[in-house]
Amino acid sequence: MKLKTRFYYIALALSLFTITSCSKGGSGNVSSVTGWEYNTPDNGGFEYYAGYEQNVGPGLRFVEGGTFIMGRVEQDVLYDWNNVPRRVTVPSFYMDETEVRNVDYREYLYWINRVFIDYPEVYKKALPDTLVWRSPLGYNEPYVENYLRHTAYSEYPVVGVNWLQASDFCQWRTDRVNEKILIDLGVLEMDVNQQGENNFNTEAYLLGQYDGIAGKKPMPDLDPNKDSRRVRWEDGILLPRYRLPTEAEWEYAALGLIGNSQEERLTNRRIYPWDGHITRNADQKERGKMMANFVRSRGDYMGMAGDLNDGGDITVDVHSYYPNDYGLYCMAGNVNEWVADVYRPLSFDEVDEFSPFRGNEFKTKVLDEEGYVVEKDSLGRIRYRSETDKDILDRKNYRTSDNRNFADGDAGSNINPASEWLDNEQDTKDMYGAHTGTMGSLISDRTRVYKGGSWRDRAYWLSPGTRRYLDERESRDDLGFRCAMTRVGSPIQGK
Repeated sequence: MKLKTRFYYIALALSLFTITSCSKGGSGNVSSVTGWEYNTPDNGGFEYYAGYEQNVGPGLRFVEGGTFIMGRVEQDVLYDWNNVPRRVTVPSFYMDETEVRNVDYREYLYWINRVFIDYPEVYKKALPDTLVWRSPLGYNEPYVENYLRHTAYSEYPVVGVNWLQASDFCQWRTDRVNEKILIDLGVLEMDVNQQGENNFNTEAYLLGQYDGIAGKKPMPDLDPNKDSRRVRWEDGILLPRYRLPTEAEWEYAALGLIGNSQEERLTNRRIYPWDGHITRNADQKERGKMMANFVRSRGDYMGMAGDLNDGGDITVDVHSYYPNDYGLYCMAGNVNEWVADVYRPLSFDEVDEFSPFRGNEFKTKVLDEEGYVVEKDSLGRIRYRSETDKDILDRKNYRTSDNRNFADGDAGSNINPASEWLDNEQDTKDMYGAHTGTMGSLISDRTRVYKGGSWRDRAYWLSPGTRRYLDERESRDDLGFRCAMTRVGSPIQGK
């Protein structure tokens, strides 16, 4: 390699890492264990750049983690005993500023329809159920026809999306965001003609299963025997995946305790995502205005003409009302929101104190006989399989791949009539076992938590500590979602 070309690649590498918030630290230039200098072809080209700070993905707000008392702050009016207060710690993370909008989901549907033109079933599987608006004794047909598609509702939260569809949206969003990062850096060229399995997938790219169109600014390789390389995960250029928040993350973000604490002293426990024990604005200039979109009393969904109390008959624009202290809108009311957790009434007695979550299904990549990742599936994604007993034979920290029912003490929810009758379409509307003829539990390993209260709910459900559940394959006209992203590195932003 010529000296001039070598200097060019080094300069380009430095500029790329500067763009992605990686800066070369003073003590980060030389290895503390070998004394060899980093980031130079003269020493073999090992790369390390100190001072990494994670960029904030599109639509996200930083939520600084910490300890809080998770669970009930209101009376347990249903006597479910499913949200007993417990102190836990939540790591820092990022969460969407608003609920995912209709326009966001239409963008997703448009992309699927364009890219998977030979797989119409993919598009059909992703479609929200617009018939959730129908009621035997209510005239809601205008929402069936207009709510998802009409531009008047573009800024309103998408509904009729089940948990599985919401999770697929998060994965799609991850790939589109990371693809744009590589395009902006010049590593890849824009390819609007991606079709079928030949579409950008973050994992497939990192594992060498996707090439795309090479850009005009390839990633320089400081290995003296190579000129360029693909971006690696170690570079810190690509963002962690978008996903549904855990129940603990969602509840912590909704409470926004950063706004009513001082030097680790909590001034008061919040019932709602705002201060006070009422649902009206206490500020002198806007006193009496509703703080969220919910049902005030029987038959009162929006108030009287001339002075509508919450400004919405059904849902409202996702930027309505005031954001909470983390800058998040509508963490109470408007629509309920899916979270990642599998529902169990006694989860609070069982989950970890740090980053609590029920729903882990540990999987591993499918490898060929030589130990290499097999080809992608028909959607361009890396194939995974559940870990077997052989895979985890020597593990001490976990003993099974599927931990949704771990330490539950309720064998019935895992055996189960519930999953059987839900697998049979003709039985999904009754609650009887498809084979046994006996009533099955509504709580199974496919039952997911949703939180937040909605335009159909009374004020009680606006408290972040409340929790309800629904089968992950079902949807409602008052249930949407928002995405989250893991924070890597220091829990303090900018440290």
